[in-house]
Amino acid sequence: MKPTAKQISRRTFLHQGSQYLLAAGAGLAIEPHLSFASTAKPAVRFGMVTDMHYADKDRRGSRYYRETLQKLAEASAHFKQAKTEFVVELGDFIDRDPAKSVETELAYLKRIQQDFVKLPGKKHYVLGNHCIDTLTKKEFLDTVGQKAAHYSFDQGGVHFVVLDACYRKDGKPYGRNNSHWADANIPAAEVAWLKNDLEAADNKTIVFVHQRLDVDNNYAVKNAPEIRKVLEGSGKVLAVFQGHSHKNDHNHINGIHYCVHRAMVEGSGEAENGFSTLDVYGDGTIKITGFREQANYTW
Repeated sequence: MKPTAKQISRRTFLHQGSQYLLAAGAGLAIEPHLSFASTAKPAVRFGMVTDMHYADKDRRGSRYYRETLQKLAEASAHFKQAKTEFVVELGDFIDRDPAKSVETELAYLKRIQQDFVKLPGKKHYVLGNHCIDTLTKKEFLDTVGQKAAHYSFDQGGVHFVVLDACYRKDGKPYGRNNSHWADANIPAAEVAWLKNDLEAADNKTIVFVHQRLDVDNNYAVKNAPEIRKVLEGSGKVLAVFQGHSHKNDHNHINGIHYCVHRAMVEGSGEAENGFSTLDVYGDGTIKITGFREQANYTW
């Protein structure tokens, strides 16, 4: 049974108990939401959010689009206090305009970007299906100032890979209402790039992608088994962080941790937020400190 992630508020920062829960079948210890204290200094610390779905429109179901601005403000305060070196958003940065207006969606993107750029360190954007449902990839990337949809970088002795699974089965990229959210694929050219990138990497690696590589359902990248084989074959990948399905989840497959981050857009009010800081240590240990509804993990 996975723990309910009720993280401490920014007003208290109270340490909760130091008990550990054992995740069934996963072989990892999960901390019941405490602010992790360690005498060791991490090689790198970064912040992570996902599925913000910002839009200036009324709620739909459990998604409160306008409240993302307030939730991001809380995450920003935590990231600044934690002195994160960079921040990753795992996709669905904005939501779709009901009228499918390019101008309206660009306005959503510029508004959330106005606050997101104020977070500490460099910002990394993973493309999600909502980001480029109406917009093209170029329009999105140009607006946020990112050169590519898939790329890699190194920091603190750790190699990081950003993947783009927003392609149809026929290899065409998402954009201008030409795709379905459940048809996510990583094309052959990107797979070849990934193989070469991992072969050249000198360090242990963490991968970011929006759609899931650890399941076989509508939330999955359709060629996920092929991608997992590449990741496993490198012998370098520690973990893959994903969004898309909005709820905390974790799978451990052939030595690699696959973790779904909790969506920020879900639920109304201060308590219904979700974001995290991640510490990566020199020995490969990863500690995810979740806030509000985001789960904690130690691997």
